[in-house]
Amino acid sequence: MKQCLSLKIQGAVQGVGFRPFVYQLATELGLTGWVKNTAEGVLIEVEGDRLVLEAFLGRLSQEKPAIAQIRAIQSFWGDAVGYDKFQIETSEGGKKTASILPDLATCPECQQEIYDPNNRRYRYPFTNCTSCGPRFSIVENLPYDRPNTSMKQFKMCDRCLAEYQNPLNRRFHAQPNACPQCGPHLELWDKMGNILASHHNALLATVAAVQQGKIVALKGLGGFQLVVDARNTAAVQRLRDRKHRPAKPLALMYPSLKLIKADCQVSALEEKLLLSPQAPIVLLASESVNNFRLQSPSLSVAYNNSYLGIMLPYTPLHHLLTRELGCPLVATSGNLSGEPICFDNREALQKLHNIADLFLVHNRPIVSPVDDSIVRVVGGRKQILRRARGYAPLPIPSPPSKSQSDATPIILGVGGQLKNAIAFLKDRQIFLSQYIGDLETAATFERFQQTINDFQKLYELKPTKVVGDRHPNYQSTNYAQNLALPATSVQHHYAHVLSCMADNGLDLNEPVLGVAWDGTGYGLDGTIWGGEFLNITDTGFKRAAHLRTFALPGGERAIQEPSRIAIALLYEIYGDRFFTNLNNYDYLPCIKAFSSSELNILRTMFNKNINLPTTSSMGRLFDGVASLLGIRQQVSYEGQAAMELESAMGDLTTDETYRFELTRPANNTTDSPVIIDWRSMIQEIAIELANQKTIAEISVKFHNTLVEIIVAIALIINRKRIVLTGGCWQNKYLSEKAIARLRQENFIPYWHHRVPCNDGGIALGQVIALQRKIKS
Repeated sequence: MKQCLSLKIQGAVQGVGFRPFVYQLATELGLTGWVKNTAEGVLIEVEGDRLVLEAFLGRLSQEKPAIAQIRAIQSFWGDAVGYDKFQIETSEGGKKTASILPDLATCPECQQEIYDPNNRRYRYPFTNCTSCGPRFSIVENLPYDRPNTSMKQFKMCDRCLAEYQNPLNRRFHAQPNACPQCGPHLELWDKMGNILASHHNALLATVAAVQQGKIVALKGLGGFQLVVDARNTAAVQRLRDRKHRPAKPLALMYPSLKLIKADCQVSALEEKLLLSPQAPIVLLASESVNNFRLQSPSLSVAYNNSYLGIMLPYTPLHHLLTRELGCPLVATSGNLSGEPICFDNREALQKLHNIADLFLVHNRPIVSPVDDSIVRVVGGRKQILRRARGYAPLPIPSPPSKSQSDATPIILGVGGQLKNAIAFLKDRQIFLSQYIGDLETAATFERFQQTINDFQKLYELKPTKVVGDRHPNYQSTNYAQNLALPATSVQHHYAHVLSCMADNGLDLNEPVLGVAWDGTGYGLDGTIWGGEFLNITDTGFKRAAHLRTFALPGGERAIQEPSRIAIALLYEIYGDRFFTNLNNYDYLPCIKAFSSSELNILRTMFNKNINLPTTSSMGRLFDGVASLLGIRQQVSYEGQAAMELESAMGDLTTDETYRFELTRPANNTTDSPVIIDWRSMIQEIAIELANQKTIAEISVKFHNTLVEIIVAIALIINRKRIVLTGGCWQNKYLSEKAIARLRQENFIPYWHHRVPCNDGGIALGQVIALQRKIKS
């Protein structure tokens, strides 16, 4: 006797060829019924013998398209209604919970087509199918159908429509489906917006321009990139000068994996990431400079950095361009310094005309701008450092909790000030946005607000509560407090720890010790935290340990000038004796960074306590040590000193460490946090500098000491699970050394992989913190 099986499938199941897969599977098994998209996911109603239906259900999960992600399947059995065939029905609306798929890199089949002279999509830069192409960047509404995307303005020709309507074709319901006859096209513009060339001629003219050393603003999948020949040192420097980016590493795009392997060390996992549908920028260890070939990028793409950020072409346009050029390109974000990526043709022309010489544009509108993602391999697995193209906006499951229920309100988390991303909690899913940027310019703050509005529209989200950071001067905090909603603030490092717990699927009631190390976070006592050990309790956290505090002379200025932090560390050790005996320390590079009058001013500041905010920040300790070693006295971008301190180690290995002390405050109660006294370490570093110890040796010992501090605190606090989070954990050596040592001591370390350890993951932790508070 025939039965009917009704299925409701939720997850990333739209825009991935899921309905054609269901159609083909049902047809193969001789089943009847229908499948359709809804705003919640995919609905299936299928009829046949019970055993066949059970086989169908099992194969759905086992054989689904590789890029599909099933979050939940609800099944209902009933009596057959008498369908005579299986078909794909028209999509319907409803409650919007379907996951929007990220943009995906060009699949191998589409790559073959654009290089085949006999194929009608030969050299067509907008070729795509259900396995690749734009998704999130073109979606205006749910469900994911062509009328709800920016492709609605392109009417398909008869041949494209036939593909679109054929369930056996890989372009069946590929919403961006197009060809040279009916789809988007390229144009090359000058700085005035005049059209210089179009279609394939525009690409060829772009190739010639890049070969001549010109800078081209190229409209890609989720926004503009600034492209230049990476081998041309003069062109790269011109890009740096025009973009006011003197030292920050520039992303590279290579034509092939073979060329990447000639310049970098590439592990099996790194190769997999480079070739994945997400096609992120992967941080790769560069080979020795002496081994660089003629085709290799200029050293100016990554000053004083042993890692290169490299990606492979991920759109047909990139494939065609890099194959013609045959060399690595700088492909950095197309934006003004401090502003978000440009994504509209006219906006790019207006903002980038003083940077780019030419503009390679197209007429497919970008709805949601999305930058390139950045990942690196840490501890044998992927770690996302910037979550954007290829990963956003896939939701993160709300972590399990004993008190979890479906009654949680919709919560908006507004993130932090730097590397901002926002998050919404709804129905046990957390929708974490793409990377937005630093909220320090009006343009980025406007993009921040627009992203919130876009997510609310896409998913029909009406938050009832909002949560932000405790820092009173963050733009995101002020935004949250000015909404007509109940607003809550969450301590920065507590949000970091919860973010990592969610990233690893840890139960919210699980006792863990969080090691939250970063540059800046507003503490409960009004000082700047950043070298924190937090005990996570049932409803909140307890500060278990932290770095001994030190001053930031001049406040924000000290963050830009690590030499000031180095002076502060020395003053914390020696007091005013340091200034009265400066001749004893004149070999230190940080002393040479100041004139006599400047040192006198600093002395006055210390002695009279003028503009000396205190901090326990590990990020600032990294800065101070980098200054002591002469690596960096001033920075032009966040994390520069720490990155260069990591790179200074080179390939040196040692298990040597420096001394440190663990103490408690004067009241000496066991409830008081342990204080990590770093002064012995700094004294020994100064002595080794005087004794001509190499910078590499000192840097390795410094990193090793930090790891031993973690182990020592973990042994005192005695929590089995150790969570590593915060911007300092972008440091590969520090992370992998800490993971190994914690495991040696029988602890279980957890670190980020799906969500950035930096402030790009703060919004996730914020909504979880409020969720915990509501349920406590």
